[in-house]
Amino acid sequence: MTQQIALAGTLVVCLSAAASAQEAPVPTPAAEDTRTQFPAFMTNSYFTFTVGSIGYLFTGAQLEPGFQAASVDKPRLAVRADFFGHHFTKHLAAQVTYMRPARFVSYNDINGKSGSNQVSNAYAGLTFVWDLALTDRASMYVEGGYGVTSRSGFQIDGKTALQPAHYGAGLVGGGLAFHATPTMDVMLGATYSPGRKSFQQPSTRLFTTGLRYHMRPVPASDVTANRDAGFVFPANVVRVGGTTNVFTYGLNDLFSKKIPIFWGGHVETKNGMTLDYQRNVFHTKKVFAFDVGGSVSEWNSNGNEEGFITVSAYPMFRFFIARLEPADIYFSYSLAGPTFISRTVIDGLETGTHFTFQDFMGIGAYLGKTRRVNAEIGIKHFSNGNLVTTNASIKVPLTIMVGLTF
Repeated sequence: MTQQIALAGTLVVCLSAAASAQEAPVPTPAAEDTRTQFPAFMTNSYFTFTVGSIGYLFTGAQLEPGFQAASVDKPRLAVRADFFGHHFTKHLAAQVTYMRPARFVSYNDINGKSGSNQVSNAYAGLTFVWDLALTDRASMYVEGGYGVTSRSGFQIDGKTALQPAHYGAGLVGGGLAFHATPTMDVMLGATYSPGRKSFQQPSTRLFTTGLRYHMRPVPASDVTANRDAGFVFPANVVRVGGTTNVFTYGLNDLFSKKIPIFWGGHVETKNGMTLDYQRNVFHTKKVFAFDVGGSVSEWNSNGNEEGFITVSAYPMFRFFIARLEPADIYFSYSLAGPTFISRTVIDGLETGTHFTFQDFMGIGAYLGKTRRVNAEIGIKHFSNGNLVTTNASIKVPLTIMVGLTF
C-alpha cells in the first residue's frame, strides 16, 4: 500500500506543479471567473510526500506469554504524507500527516510453526510547524502536536499471540527545507512517535526525504489570462453512477499490483449505485482543476450480498489530457475522502469503524458543444489506512458515471 501512496503522491505533486500554461486557442471573452485564483483555504497551503527509513524495536517482548518467534522482520522503507498543511503566518503552519511502513513487521515461525504473521503499524497526527529561514534558499523547521498510533494483532490456534494497540500521544519532528522553486521544496526530515508500555508498543523514528508543493497566490496577470483563455472548466456537475463486477476486478488488480498507483481490497463489491456532486474551486489555463465533492452510495458485497451505505466528502484532482472538438478528456484522482460507512463487518471481514476513507480514479470526458454532459469510468477503494486495528479494505470494480454540468 505504501508503494501506491508514494507513487500516487508523486503523481499528484508532479502533475500539479506541471499543470501550467500551454498553447491555447485564440482567446475568447469569458464571464467573470474567480476560480483561476486559489480560494482562501488553499492559498499558502501545501502538501508533502516523502519516503525514507523507519525504525522500531519490535522483538519477542510484544508476544503474549507462551509464544516465541524464530525471527522478527522489520522492513525499513516507509512513507510520510502531509495531506494538507496551511501557513497562518510566515513562520507558523499546521498540517495533517500520515505515516506507515512499506512492508509491515513480520513474526516468523512462532512456536516452531512455519509461516509469518504481519503486524500493521500506521501513524497519523495534527502538528504545528515553526519555520525559520537559514538563507534565501533554505530553512529549518520543528514540529509538534498530537498523534495516533495503531497496531494490529494476531492469533495462533485461536489464542491471542500479539495484542492490537491503539492510542494517542505526542508527535514531534524537525528538518530542513531547500527551496528549489517558489512553489517546490526538497525536504529532509525526522519524526518521532513515542511508544506505550501498556501495549508493549516500541517508539518509532522516521527519517525521510521528498517534495513539498506550495499553493502560492497566482499573479493577477495570470489570473486574468487563465480565466480568458477560452477553455471550459464546468463549475458544477451532478452525476449518477452504477457499479458492477460483471467485468471482474481486472482494473483493480492491474492498478494495485502490476501498475501500483491505486489500492485493492479484501472485501469485494458486487454492485452499487451512487449519487455524486462536484464543485470546481480552482483551475489553471488548460490542464489542471481541483474540485471538492460529495457522494452517497449503496453497495452490495460479492460474498454474502450484504448491503451497506457510504456517505463521502472528498477532494479531487482533474488533469485534462486532450482538448478535442467533440470532447474534453481528463484523468481524475482522489485521495483520503472522509467517509461514513454503515457496516463494519462485511462478508465476515472487519473493516474497522464507521469512519473510513474513500479513494477513486478514473477517465472521463465533458461532451457536447457547451460541455453540458459528463461521462466517466473508474474504480474506487475504501480503507481506514490501518489507523484502526482492523482494516479489511473494500475494492469497488468498474463504475460508470453520467451527469450534467451547470
